Amino acid sequence: MLIDFPYHFDGRDRTAEATEAKHIRNLIEQLLLTNPGERVNRPDFGGGVNQLVFAAASAEAAATAGFMIRGALQTYLGQRILVEDVVANAEDSVLKITVIYRLLRTGVTDRVDLTLGEAP
Repeated sequence: MLIDFPYHFDGRDRTAEATEAKHIRNLIEQLLLTNPGERVNRPDFGGGVNQLVFAAASAEAAATAGFMIRGALQTYLGQRILVEDVVANAEDSVLKITVIYRLLRTGVTDRVDLTLGEAP
């Protein structure tokens, strides 16, 4: 059973379940939105992309974000997915991230889009 995230109950008042594809998307979002040091027993876990929202919007910052995201995904989800592309664009206080990946078990390609920060 794969538990849906965030945790909630389904229409039968049971723990909501997720498909494998949705579960992987949830794991990617959790990984990227967790800052290193937030988890007590795994202090190095996390992509830390929330911190990048406050970095200067530049091509270098976007490249750094892409590198950090690829590293975190490979480290923590490399047994389940193959990262095909990571695109990070920073504009003002908004960071847009797209991760395109393939599920290793099924070969299905999927994507996760995250937008962090708020437009002025």
